[in-house]
Amino acid sequence: MVFRKLPGVSASGMGLRLSQKFVFLLFLSGLVTLCFGALFFLPDSVRLKRIFLSKTETQPVTVGSGSGTGTENDAREPLKRAGKEPDPPRGVTSARGETSTKLKSLIRKPLVPHEATGDRPAGDRAQEDMTLSRSRTESASERVTSSGSDTFSYQKFTRCLLKPPLGRDGGKPSDPKSEERRLKVKEMMKFAWDNYKLYAWGKNELRPLTKNGHIGNMFGGLRGASIIDSLDTLYIMGLMEDYNDAKEWVQNSLDLNSNGEASLFEVNIRYVGGLLSAYYLTGEELYRSKAMELGEKLLPAFNTPTGIPRGVINLGSSGTSWSWGWASAGSSILAEFGTLHLEFVHLSEVSNNPIYTEKVMNIRKLLNKIEKPHGLYPNFLSPVSGNWVQHHVSIGGLGDSFYEYLIKSYLMSDKTDDGAKTMYYGALEAIEANLVQKSTGGLTYMAEWRGGILDHKMGHLACFSGGMIGIGADDGAPDKRQHYLDLAAEITHTCHESYTRSATKLGPEAFRFDAGAEATATRLSDRYYILRPEVIESYMYMWRLTHDPKYRDWGWEAVEALEEHCRVESGFSGIRDVYTVTVSHDNMQQSFFLSETLKYLYLLFSDDDLLPLEDWVFNTEAHPLPIIHKSCLQEEATQEKTVSN
Repeated sequence: MVFRKLPGVSASGMGLRLSQKFVFLLFLSGLVTLCFGALFFLPDSVRLKRIFLSKTETQPVTVGSGSGTGTENDAREPLKRAGKEPDPPRGVTSARGETSTKLKSLIRKPLVPHEATGDRPAGDRAQEDMTLSRSRTESASERVTSSGSDTFSYQKFTRCLLKPPLGRDGGKPSDPKSEERRLKVKEMMKFAWDNYKLYAWGKNELRPLTKNGHIGNMFGGLRGASIIDSLDTLYIMGLMEDYNDAKEWVQNSLDLNSNGEASLFEVNIRYVGGLLSAYYLTGEELYRSKAMELGEKLLPAFNTPTGIPRGVINLGSSGTSWSWGWASAGSSILAEFGTLHLEFVHLSEVSNNPIYTEKVMNIRKLLNKIEKPHGLYPNFLSPVSGNWVQHHVSIGGLGDSFYEYLIKSYLMSDKTDDGAKTMYYGALEAIEANLVQKSTGGLTYMAEWRGGILDHKMGHLACFSGGMIGIGADDGAPDKRQHYLDLAAEITHTCHESYTRSATKLGPEAFRFDAGAEATATRLSDRYYILRPEVIESYMYMWRLTHDPKYRDWGWEAVEALEEHCRVESGFSGIRDVYTVTVSHDNMQQSFFLSETLKYLYLLFSDDDLLPLEDWVFNTEAHPLPIIHKSCLQEEATQEKTVSN
């Protein structure tokens, strides 16, 4: 015992005089002071500090940029679903040095038990899920925040819309004939949806002949593509029971923690676009949370020397990306990296995180720098060097939606994005000078350009361009506005001819204008139709712009052809040859048939106040995204500050 070592201390009776007690207490206090002082003045006292300091202390984490874009940005970890163990924040665990974002701070908060939500209404549960997802224990995860707070207000957004999204009466047209046709399209949607639900629920697409589901490898392990693609279609058609089934599946079964290889383009336009659209139409926070979570998973695709994203990305924690094996020299595809702008700008809007807008603006910045042959944008670009890989230009596949997103970015900005406007009209001028052709029979078409040599072929995918040129006509140079509208009508007419010149009255995948051919497919490999929407899309836009009844008549011709040749016992299927009435079906009900083809037909026969073009643009999967009325939003914010003061 220590007492035995002190002089004058009795080992038996512990009898201490007053002076001895004073010396003993003085010794003990000095010993304690010496020990604890030494511990805190050691060079590394982190372990001991953990004993005494609060476990909720915020610790800064800094991660270097490896994107090669020349900037570092603040990133926000997505809102994770409550009760799920989240992946570590991107950029913290990567051993590849590929993350281009800086993680500024980690905030730890206690986790609220999921059971506390109880049996509440779905909207309340969605709101509570979002609140829960912002809280984490130290053992679970840290939330990465940007310099700004999450301040998006759905109420402000809705107040800034010029018109109600669903119109005065759900878009019901005034004439009975159009209403009858609209109800028929609604019945087609119900039929397609019911069979998907019966035979392929939770899978990506329905195989109607074999009555089973199809998953495929485009979505990196994500499921339910037909559900996400159908959310807004079901909602605007008023199929609320089916919409609620879809919403419940998203809430309970949509798992974004996949670890597969996905198409950046397809996941963005279908899943991100579909979730954002559903959020803007309904205000359900569930969709917003999911969209932000998925959007964050796409960011590593941009970690290239130029910031041009690669086409394939692993949606798991590795975040690795690469180019398609078939793409020339490891290039990225114009229609893929050029079809992100609408969704990414809205991701920044709903998350208050500028990183998404910065990524797509960097793409635009690079495209403006590099030389363009004859003002044209070739389809293949190296994400490493930032140079064109080959000079193949197409308004159809590989190029199409890049041009679409230029004019729609301008419109979505409430006509304030002058950069997009300049790029679009510059590209359109080059397209007219080099690609627009007139056949011997008087049909206007868009040829393809291969290093200065024209290929007189037009794909079904290029038939969207009639609508694109139409919606951009009014903002062109004053002396060209009528010209652009006429050009849009001529191209739409040509695409209609590709339908009327087939036995089924459906258009082929591609049609030619050479060797005596006029708007017909001359190759067996081009004769198929897979329920594509582009021709009907142009009908819808041209109807809205001109109210020429022929566009509704042409749309009804397509309805009748779909019913006769593509409707089978358990859904709708594409066909292998449009030039024979003895059809052979391909056994696939594409998710875009539900998202695009049927939606555009429904809008064609509806009143113009259903998703009015003054308030909405459609992404390339026909998911409506709102025009950002910035001036109104700023006024709302100013008024809010005035009231609070």
